[in-house]
Amino acid sequence: MNNPVFIAGPCVIEGMDVLETVAKELVRLNEKYDIDIIFKASFDKANRTSIKSFRGPGLQRGLQMLADIKTKFGLKLLTDIHETCQAEPVGEVVDVIQVPAFLCRQTDLIVAAAHTGKIVNIKKAQFLSGEDMQYPVQKVLDSGNSNVWLTERGNMLGYNNLVVDFRNIPLMKQWASTVIMDCTHAVQRPGAGTGCSSGNREYVPMIAKAAKAFGANGFFFETHPYPDNAKSDGPNMLQLNNLEQVIQSLL
Repeated sequence: MNNPVFIAGPCVIEGMDVLETVAKELVRLNEKYDIDIIFKASFDKANRTSIKSFRGPGLQRGLQMLADIKTKFGLKLLTDIHETCQAEPVGEVVDVIQVPAFLCRQTDLIVAAAHTGKIVNIKKAQFLSGEDMQYPVQKVLDSGNSNVWLTERGNMLGYNNLVVDFRNIPLMKQWASTVIMDCTHAVQRPGAGTGCSSGNREYVPMIAKAAKAFGANGFFFETHPYPDNAKSDGPNMLQLNNLEQVIQSLL
């Protein structure tokens, strides 16, 4: 049996110190467990709750920082795009282009990502079912790119809360051979903080194991050496020194 896909990294690029700390740990885990964790970080968080929230270094500087991580540590890269004009320059640096959940119905964005020839990871929106995701997948396929992944990240349950319907995982495997569980955004409490989102990181290991039982063959973890001090998504991010235990439980 092949090892699952693992994606891990800080929510947003805060600085090279955090990026390198996380990258060193991913390299260690790759070597210890003979896996190939994809490094994830965002150059811009364009959908923060508040206009005052930290967004990241932006496209040009952010891509240079990611490229430096790739050169220094040899890790594969994933980052997300929010506008069609970002697809081409991002595709020149990363291995996987991610379409954010809120934008997974944006046809032009998906087509632009597909035209790069890179793997396109589409996150399922909080307002869609697993079955609905056949249509974003078809947009990638019809654009001439067969490299498409889908990611489950929970559905809205009333206000400021998410629930995971794990049946979406086998449903989405009808449309994509790789279906990833976003184990950290699934425990997010959207907008439940003071001008930001909250979350319950203590449930991340259980979410991961449940997703595995339902057939997920990829796992996404936002992680940070000091998540309580992180500039984005701290409450739902996994502490870096706990990442190994969770990955080990999934292998």
